[in-house]
Order: sequence, then C-alpha cells, then structure tokens
Amino acid sequence: MRTITLGSGGRRRKQALAVAGGITAIAGGLLIAPTTASAAPGCGVVYTANSWNTGFTANIVITNLGDSLSSWKLEFDYVGNQVVTNAWNSVSAQSGKHVTLSNAAWNGSLGTNGTVNPGFQGTYSGTNADPTSFKLNGTTCNGTVTPTSPVVTTPVVTTPVVTTPVVTTPVVTTPVVTTPVVTTPVVTTPTTGTHEDNPFVGAKQYVNPDWSAKAAAEPGGSKISNQPTGVWMDSIAAITAPAGSGYTTSLSKHLDNALAQGANLATFVIYDLPGRDCAALASNGELGPTEIGRYKTEYIDPIAAIEANPKYAGIRIVNIVEIDSLPNLVTNAGSEAGATDACRVMKANGNYETGIAYALTKLRAAGKNNYAYIDAAHHGWIGWDTGFGPAADEFTKVAKMATGGVSTVDGFITDTANYSALSEPYFNINTTVGGTSVRQSKWVDWNQYVDELTFAQAFRTKLVSNGFASNIGMLIDTSRNGWGGPNRPTKASTSTNVDTFVNESRIDRRIHAGNWCNQSGAGIGERPKAAPAAGIDAYVWIKPPGESDGASQAIANNQGKGFDQMCDPNYAGNGRNGNSKTGALPNSPLAGAWFSAQFQQLVANAYPAL
Repeated sequence: MRTITLGSGGRRRKQALAVAGGITAIAGGLLIAPTTASAAPGCGVVYTANSWNTGFTANIVITNLGDSLSSWKLEFDYVGNQVVTNAWNSVSAQSGKHVTLSNAAWNGSLGTNGTVNPGFQGTYSGTNADPTSFKLNGTTCNGTVTPTSPVVTTPVVTTPVVTTPVVTTPVVTTPVVTTPVVTTPVVTTPTTGTHEDNPFVGAKQYVNPDWSAKAAAEPGGSKISNQPTGVWMDSIAAITAPAGSGYTTSLSKHLDNALAQGANLATFVIYDLPGRDCAALASNGELGPTEIGRYKTEYIDPIAAIEANPKYAGIRIVNIVEIDSLPNLVTNAGSEAGATDACRVMKANGNYETGIAYALTKLRAAGKNNYAYIDAAHHGWIGWDTGFGPAADEFTKVAKMATGGVSTVDGFITDTANYSALSEPYFNINTTVGGTSVRQSKWVDWNQYVDELTFAQAFRTKLVSNGFASNIGMLIDTSRNGWGGPNRPTKASTSTNVDTFVNESRIDRRIHAGNWCNQSGAGIGERPKAAPAAGIDAYVWIKPPGESDGASQAIANNQGKGFDQMCDPNYAGNGRNGNSKTGALPNSPLAGAWFSAQFQQLVANAYPAL
C-alpha cells in the first residue's frame, strides 16, 4: 500500500481549593496543606502549589481585609531556586528570589473583603518550598507557615486556574483577623467566549515570532515571514521551554505573544504520543510505547491547563491532534506491505487510541475557545478503498472513546507536513488517455484521488456519514505543496501513453507519491486562507516552511529522532515508494531544525508566486 507522511516534530483540568481555618485542600487525591497568612489591618493570602518533576503551578487567593484598593501588589520571597515563567490574572516580576505580582489592567480594584486570584507557572530543582510570608501593598500578611505543598512526580491537576472562591465576610473579634473562610470550592471551566462553526473565519491569526525571525533573515523570506504557522508542541519540554531544552518560547508565552499581537487565533500541534511515528524514524519521540501515563499527566494535562486559563479565553486555540498516528494503525499495523513491528505494538496496546481520546477530552474541556482537528493523512496514503473507509471507521471509534464523543472534534486536517498537490488542473480521476483510465498509471496506481482538495472533501462526506457533525470542516496544509517554478506544467500533455500523459501533466513533481522527506523542487503553496472551498475550513501552514523533515544522514541527538533512509537522497527506496529514489534534498538537519537551503527553494518555487 502507500505511504507515510511525517510531521515537523522530533517534534489539570480541575483543582479544588478548600480552605477553612485549618482545612487542607484536596487535589488529585492528595492532601495539600496550603500556606496561609493573614494580619490586621489588611490582608489574607492562601498559596497552593502543585509540583511535578522540575515544574509547578501556584494558585493564590488574596483577600483584602483593609480599605478598598484601586491597585494591588503582592510580594514574597522564595527560599529555593524557583523561577516564575508566566503568570495569569497578574503581571509578574522577579529579582533573584523576590517575586512581585501586580494587578492586571482589568482587576486592580479590590474592595474590602474582596478577593483576587492570581497564579503562575514556574520551574525549580530540588525542593519546591512555599514562600513563608507575603506583603500586600507593603502590609505584611502574617508570617505563619504551614507544611509546604507536596512535590509529586506528575501533575495532579488539570487546570492551573481556580475560579475565585466564594468567601464569607471574615469575623474580626480582635486586632488579629482570622483567615478567610472559603465556603464553596467553586471550580469551573472557562465560560467566556464562544465556539465558532469555523474558527478561521474573521480571525487574526498568531504569527510565531521565532519562525518569523528565521524566515525574514533568509533571502526573499520577508515576503512570507508575516504568515501564521503552526507551533509544534512536540515534547514535554516544549510546554515550558526550560533553559537548555532547545526551546525558546513556552506555550503560555506563545499565547501571551498572541495577545500582544491582537491575534484571536493560535494553532498548536499536539504531537508526543507514546511510540510516536511507528512507521518511520525521523520523527520518533521521547515517550516509549507504554508511557501513556506520562503522556496524560506530563504532556496533555499541562497543555490543557494552560489553554484553560481565562486570560486566553478571547483566543481561538486550534489544536492539531497527533500527526501520523491513527492512519498508521490503519495501513501499517497488519500484514500488509510496509507494516512495521512498532506499529503492530501500538495497535495491540491501544495507546494511540487511548492517548488521542484523552487529549480530545481534556482539550475540549479546556473551554469554548478550544478547537480540535485530527490528522487524517493525505490522498497518497489513504486514498485507496482499502484505507479510505477503514481510516474513517478508526477515527470514529477513537472520537467516541472521548468524553463528549464526536462532538469533541471540530474537523480533520490533511496533507500535514506533506507535499501532495492541492489540485491537479490538467487531469482528474475520471480522465482517460486512449481509452485507459489515469487510475492505471504508475503514478496514480489505482488511487481514487489525484489531489488533496478532492480527497479532503470526499473524506469529510465519509466522516459525516459515520456520525460526525454535518458542520465539521477540513483543513489542508498548503505550506509546501505549491510546486511552482520552471518545472511546473502549464498545460495537459498530448501523449497517448497514460504514464507519459500523467507524468507530463501532473503538478506534483515528486518521483513517487510515497516520498515525504525534504522534497526537491517543492514550493510554498496557497497562503493561509479561511473557507477557501466547500467543506474546507481553511488552508493553513501547519508545517513551518524551512523546518526540516529529517536528517539526510545519521546525527547523534537526545531527542529520540532516528535516521530514516527516506531522507537520504542516495537511497534507492523500498516497497512503500515503489523502490524509487527518495527525491530528498541533501545535507538536511534533524527533523524540526532550520534548513536554509530548503526554505530558499520553497520561496523560489512558490505557487502562487510570491
């Protein structure tokens, strides 16, 4: 069968806070004793940290027990090496161990007995000890210390944001004011914002400044450096971008950047399943086949927690869910040609299915502004009858495993990080040459589709017939499927030989439709565009142009990325690509690394031209 496409990769939902005098908070089944402090005349503070490995979130409830404030500033000191990386409901600053949280523009007013709920995410090593005292606008809120919040190996919450608790009026009988009593641990998902039928319509999309700067530094790159691209969350480290990880911008920072840009849509690729990319090597990931627990608690939970922050409720957060995974279970996990033992393992243990169902559940629960599109391969992978229907069935099965079922899915995406032509203008699946169908040509090889647009529209119809909502939409990644430049055909061939006719007429200039790695001759495709065709929510650039698909030779790395011969231009091929040359560019770096030569080629061969 055909074929394998790779992604860019190699790439706490609820926290109950119950505090009443000496009552401890309970989160994830663990007893957590929060730090508390209060003092006359002015303030009470409840600080609760939830820690995992080298990261943590801190939720703070501040109660103003003094006169009304028009602005507020909370100060405290850490005793360890904690570093605040991003904050919500406040503006954070840190100098050494001293942390300051000041009101945001919208929550500076704090009346007597009023509360405010700032929080933040941070990193640490060793022990994550709670701060021992707090000051609100210079007034010390008591130095009483309770046992520190426990450190756990995985996150025990699924959102870092707790809605403001309902706080009863504190009873003051002496100059010392009692700790405010929280009568109800109210925890909800964000309720602001709306869920659009097509989130791309009317959206100002986020431009990733990291990619944009690299693109602009290339010759001609400024012509496209203002385009929105997908941001790949291809490892646990990508979420927080700790020092030395190779990542420069955390998930929350990307969302903060989107706010600063005035953007109301940002796209992220969820890409870190256990046993990732079982049919190839270049984008293998960090989690082993059985590490589904880590996938849930160290990867999906923190992502959902950040995306659930009410601070980002005005951003339509589009998640592209797990490239290459479910299609591999359909075409590469049985006895068919091209099947691998790794894919058979993942089909047997069910962790692709379990992981994606969990991701759909958590991401949809993060808020109305959250959207999920599942990867659906491309026409050169599941365009045959043997893959088309079974793939739709597999996707339906997994969606129904999620809490909320098929309603957790807004649509599907095709051609992610691939090169399949959007449309073939000079022939279609019904074209015949000398009485012979183009389906019989070596290139089409009995496929039911010759381009990505017709495939995506037909696959959407099949998915709706399987039970998905009639308003689901498709996305098509057009970042590298333009195939412009001097080798682009300008008319249909006049040959009466079906193979010659197809080869001379086709826009897609790959040697074989099964080739996927850093393809020579490729070009930038259609620019990102909302609702460009019937059933299509948008053309998108999920694979950022200029990021390598994989290394052309073995390169030692600590990212789990293997050397795949399909990235070697000298490899003679295998059964999956008709024993053809790979068509890969030489001297390519690891998957996800910047590949200047490829970027310049993509710009030169853009179609429509830049």
